[in-house]
Amino acid sequence: MKNILLTWFFCASFSAVFSQTENQNIITTDIDHFWEAYDKIITTKDSVAQYGYLNSLFLAKGSPGLKSIMEVRDYTAKSYLDAINSYPLFWNSIRNNTLKTKDLADSIAIAVQQMKKTYPNLRPAQIYFTIGALRTGGTTLKDRILIGSEIAMADKNTITTEFPQTFSHLGPHFKSNPIDQVVFTNIHEYVHTQQKTTIASTLLGQCVLEGAAEFVAVLSTGKESTTPSMKYGEAHEAQVRNKFATQLYNPFNGFWLYTNAANEFNQRDMGYYVGYAICQKYYNGAKDKQQAIIDMIELDYDSETTLTSFVEKSGYFKKGLANIKAGYEKGRPTVSSVKPFRNRSKEINPSLTEITVTFSENMDKRFRNFEYGPLGQSNLLKITAFKSFSEDGKSATFEVEVQPGKNYQIVLGPGFRSLQGISLQPYLLEFSTAAH
Repeated sequence: MKNILLTWFFCASFSAVFSQTENQNIITTDIDHFWEAYDKIITTKDSVAQYGYLNSLFLAKGSPGLKSIMEVRDYTAKSYLDAINSYPLFWNSIRNNTLKTKDLADSIAIAVQQMKKTYPNLRPAQIYFTIGALRTGGTTLKDRILIGSEIAMADKNTITTEFPQTFSHLGPHFKSNPIDQVVFTNIHEYVHTQQKTTIASTLLGQCVLEGAAEFVAVLSTGKESTTPSMKYGEAHEAQVRNKFATQLYNPFNGFWLYTNAANEFNQRDMGYYVGYAICQKYYNGAKDKQQAIIDMIELDYDSETTLTSFVEKSGYFKKGLANIKAGYEKGRPTVSSVKPFRNRSKEINPSLTEITVTFSENMDKRFRNFEYGPLGQSNLLKITAFKSFSEDGKSATFEVEVQPGKNYQIVLGPGFRSLQGISLQPYLLEFSTAAH
């Protein structure tokens, strides 16, 4: 009996110590500082006074987490004041919920402990509940988990009637009661602190990266993901998979992640579902489940070789990725001609002021990008103005400035994309001007 009591005492003590340790890594001081500043700011219309209150009462007292979330989401003092002054009903409706962050510490600590069992290589991370300006409910920077409490702590009663169209996604999100998912959100973001990167070089890599975090959060908390794209994806698996296969090597996220961009599914963040489904299939097919978790968290998402191996082992796609990539490359739009000269021409008249490129198909006129050629900045063609796409998006015209006797290069980059969202095959535009 004595031994049983000692064992129970040891386990209880260990759990308490663990919880206390984890709780020390959960920082909420920014919440109180924000509301202290807020109460002063709303007493005056003097912008100088408002900046003073914000800086002295909130920003200057800010935790490392506040500084990090401002860096990651490009928040400035103006960002905060614009949000405070524009959405008073919202801030009044969210206030009490943000003050509940301290009560969540124990629940988060327990979930982190469970995650440690799921993923034994877990490294410590600090969780900062802070206040942002409505650009993220959760993100990370190195070993810091950054929770935007004004989004993460919202519920169905949070008022959104003042929001502009750019925040239209927040209404449906708040109706899902994100405050009930705060522990889940923290575990998702905790996974990101363990991964090699949080920004992959391809759409496929980024989706698997997010899917791994979502899948581990489900295992660690025992709760289903509430991301709306999950249920839609499960009900339309083949349709989603086939569409994704046409874009998975794009060097941008398109409509798949972090945007309200229109798409044929009428769903935001479908990439979360794709990545989750890949990780789930990989896990279900693995004999060693713990190793499967290690594999997906420690995967090099920027290595085409290791990423391909992981995805193919999952069995998510019906064809091999080599065939899918060949189809992707074949389907990419290209530059078909250049005017008023042929590409790589020499002795071009230095009075040249305008160039038009024609594409193999109609392009999405919202997107473009230019990059250095192999010779670098010294030979970069100077574009003084991007004049326009043609009405159908089949060509683009830009104004240039050249000098006599020089070799010029510029790459029309993969940021150009077709109406189907497929990245342009990079095109090196190169020519030389006549001496005089």
